[in-house]
Amino acid sequence: MSGAAGFFGMKMATYANVRVTNMARTSNHIGKTLKVALRGGSVMGICVSSFALIGLIIVFYLFKFQIPQMYSVPNWCGISFVPFSMTLSSYALGCSIIAMFNRVGGGIYTKAADMGADLVGKTEENIPEDDPRNPAVIADCVGDNVGDTAGLGSDLLESYMGAIVSSIIICIHNFISYNARGLEFSESLFEKLYIYPIIFAGIGLLSCVIGLIYILSKKDGTDPHKELNKATWISAGLTALLTFVATNFLFSNLSFEDLPFRFGCLSLWESSLLGIISGIFIGIISEYYTSYDYNPTRKIANSAKEGPAIVITQGLSVGMISTMLPITILGFALMLAYFICGSLGLSMAAVGMLSFVTITVSVDTYGPISDNAGGIAEMAKLGDNVRAITDKLDAVGNTTAAIGKGFAIGSAVFASVSLMVSYLYSFVPITSDITLDLMNPIILAGTLIGAATPFFFSGLLIEAVSKSARKMVDEVRRQFREIFGLREGTANPENERCIKIATNGALSEMKLPASISIVFPAICGFIMGTNFVGGVLMGSTISSSLLAIFCGNSGGAWDNSKKYIESLGRKGSFEHLAAVVGDTVGDPLKDTVGPSLDILIKIMSTVSLIIGSIFSKYNLLDLLTNIF
Repeated sequence: MSGAAGFFGMKMATYANVRVTNMARTSNHIGKTLKVALRGGSVMGICVSSFALIGLIIVFYLFKFQIPQMYSVPNWCGISFVPFSMTLSSYALGCSIIAMFNRVGGGIYTKAADMGADLVGKTEENIPEDDPRNPAVIADCVGDNVGDTAGLGSDLLESYMGAIVSSIIICIHNFISYNARGLEFSESLFEKLYIYPIIFAGIGLLSCVIGLIYILSKKDGTDPHKELNKATWISAGLTALLTFVATNFLFSNLSFEDLPFRFGCLSLWESSLLGIISGIFIGIISEYYTSYDYNPTRKIANSAKEGPAIVITQGLSVGMISTMLPITILGFALMLAYFICGSLGLSMAAVGMLSFVTITVSVDTYGPISDNAGGIAEMAKLGDNVRAITDKLDAVGNTTAAIGKGFAIGSAVFASVSLMVSYLYSFVPITSDITLDLMNPIILAGTLIGAATPFFFSGLLIEAVSKSARKMVDEVRRQFREIFGLREGTANPENERCIKIATNGALSEMKLPASISIVFPAICGFIMGTNFVGGVLMGSTISSSLLAIFCGNSGGAWDNSKKYIESLGRKGSFEHLAAVVGDTVGDPLKDTVGPSLDILIKIMSTVSLIIGSIFSKYNLLDLLTNIF
């Protein structure tokens, strides 16, 4: 389902970008052009949520015979597990694997091509961005679709599924635990609770479709940013309202006496509402730090007068400062969700944040569609008026992409914490409370190593981009040097050679980083046991969330500072060249490292959840402890 969503979304994006260019050419109206771009992006958005839910419903239907077995059963080698929980976890793992492939491979592909095109074309040859004489331009356009369309869609589809699946698993384990303790948890309540996240997500999908229809059918506006924000607000507001009605209807006559639901049936909705609110605020904060309408990005643009070193320094400062508010919001949202509804509140906050994922992905996918539309306008030499419209849409797209990345890491943190709770349930005795004691040296060691893992993973990704980008730069230089008439535009570049370099580089360089996310928690578990892995998951989630926000916001601010200088008519000036250097440094951070960290923490949690019951029984540490 994740692969299908990426395929159809990317297919439609390639149809949409040329239509956006043509609409800008024929209408010369930014509002009409915006609608075409958003309509193209909406295909990816609707595919993400609908395909994910269709797949989950198929899993429910195929494995419904497991649902009555809502208790832990031992298999032939003595491993105890809940069958339906394991089935759902495996579906989530499938989504995670495709997301890792699309995000890591796509990120390496797109940034190798982008850096090669910019470093030689704009900096050395002093030709415009997306100039058809540049051999790397086509590979750059392909990379936008691979990394920012299919990659983003599969990333948020994975978070979406992780949140829903973890909610159901936590509900199942709560049911088992409460009945083992003799507390009241009726089967009728249980049946409605484990289906509630799916109903919530379905209502969110419907609300987003209504929001898209409203924006696409209303009179053409002239402010793309305002129109896109309006679509998001309508979708989020409708989701909150309709799920409130559905929650009251579903649980109106049921008792929650022994459950940690402080406000009865509304506790679930209130926890979800926290996720919706925190997602919107994280998006607003990302917009503030990355849009050139605000001071942080303009400071970077102004610092370009002193050269690229100051641009990079100022961008690092903006990225680091920007981590504080989003993490504070996430921390308090998690704390309040747990206070309102216990461990199930954590997962429902994740479901709430992702319930309007359709509009989030639609608005974000609009960005690469607009970017490629600008490239097509440049290559087809359609005139300054067309390029002015596509550049304006592209600049707004950079901001929506930064908002999408902030939303992605926020949802990833919520989903990872939910999956971590589910992981703890997989081996903790059913009558015990789940805890991770940081004063335990094994857990503390795991936390420290887990906190280092995202930095190691990020370093591998940046090195992978650098290797592919170096090959791309050498090839572009070779073509400008050896192909007679290429600079003058009388000869065609060998585009396919650059595409091949980007493709081979992505496929070969993604192997080690992608393997770490799957193999590392398994190795830690079979050597050091469950508590150590719990610490690894905690440490990696904390450091990944900070590092991903930093990378996304600093890279987005560098990119938009360059576009701000261009909007002032200073393209080709000294400060513009300095900003291009900053943008090039930020490219692998915002489009490769930051998005891939979301996948890292979710796939580590999912793998640990699936095999946790095995290494809780068989690990080297317990074996040595028993011997000595």
